[in-house]
Amino acid sequence: MTELVGLPDVESARDLLVGVTRTTPLEPSRPLSSALGGPVWLKCEHLQRAGSYKVRGAYVRISRLSPAERARGVVAASAGNHAQGVALAAGLVGTDATVFMPANAPLPKVAATKGYGATVELSGSTVDEALVAAQEFADRTGAVLIHPFDHRDVIAGQGTVALEILDQCPEVRTIVTGVGGGGLVSGIAVAAKALRPDVRVVGVQAAGAAAFPPSLSAGEPVRLASFTTIADGIAVGRPGEVTFAHVAKLVDEMVTVSEEDISRALLMLLERGKQVVEPAGAVGVAALLAGAVEAPTPAVAVLSGGNIDPLLLLRVIGHGLAAAGRYLRFTVRCSDRPGQLASLLMQIAEHRGNVVDVEHQRHNPHLRLGEVEVALSVETRGAEHSDRLIEALRTSGYLVSFGAD
Repeated sequence: MTELVGLPDVESARDLLVGVTRTTPLEPSRPLSSALGGPVWLKCEHLQRAGSYKVRGAYVRISRLSPAERARGVVAASAGNHAQGVALAAGLVGTDATVFMPANAPLPKVAATKGYGATVELSGSTVDEALVAAQEFADRTGAVLIHPFDHRDVIAGQGTVALEILDQCPEVRTIVTGVGGGGLVSGIAVAAKALRPDVRVVGVQAAGAAAFPPSLSAGEPVRLASFTTIADGIAVGRPGEVTFAHVAKLVDEMVTVSEEDISRALLMLLERGKQVVEPAGAVGVAALLAGAVEAPTPAVAVLSGGNIDPLLLLRVIGHGLAAAGRYLRFTVRCSDRPGQLASLLMQIAEHRGNVVDVEHQRHNPHLRLGEVEVALSVETRGAEHSDRLIEALRTSGYLVSFGAD
């Protein structure tokens, strides 16, 4: 049976992290407070050193290595946040670090990891595949593998997030956080349940990469056959043995959110909270916005990472606008006569739609003679405004379609 991390382990980790990590702020969220009918706070771990909570566990693990182990160096596998945490921690401790990252890892995360002094090797297409390469490197060279989540020291380090939350919001009743391999939620649950057994601890996974629900149903870690999500930081195909034991015993609920839920959460955080967060760092907020979790207030959602690729941010903003009904892409089929396009655009303008781009197509073989197809992207003020605009165009005789309509 796996021995669980205890409160003394987390408190000892907190002592090790003095002067290394920062106490991240707890910020109120007006939109979430309004939606839940009570105070909701955001634990801003995306403002932690290296952009996520990962440096907590990485430093605790590496700082406890013996001099002989440090001399052999450390190796890790990560999509980006653990990579940066290990690179920073290794530099602070004074040991060499090699990090294996998926070949499709975001370039800013790769560059940041190198910037902290680590050697980066690209291997495989997922964190799981990179982890296999890291283990092979450890076996070949003697470097110490710093697992991204499945180690007691890592869990203890991540648990210091909960100690800060309980200090900053003693009356908290629910803590919601994203889950990949389970290190953060395990550590939070250890500390929270030891000090406040009544606090609900809820984990959130992206629906496209949710390994914990089937694992909990099976009573043991289960590997997903495949997984995909924009939340690359929590795209893990199988829970760890150590983290699974903690989650099964201590975590109250595990829920999932869709890609649309995540996009809407990122957009809300950017617009209303002025917080730039990566998809994996926003899934807790996504669950609260989507009503996917029972969350007595005061509630705290952990923003676990802020290392987002700017190109991905652009795509996510567009996706979030579309999911919120504020960005329409549709096609209009109408007669091909002078002034028809101007008339169509004028009608959209009269209904306060803002045309972003237009593509005029005359040579589609599906068009009848004398017809033209116009593909439009239009910004609106929300779902109701979008519905009114489309209804007005159809009432005026335009044939409007979406995708495969």
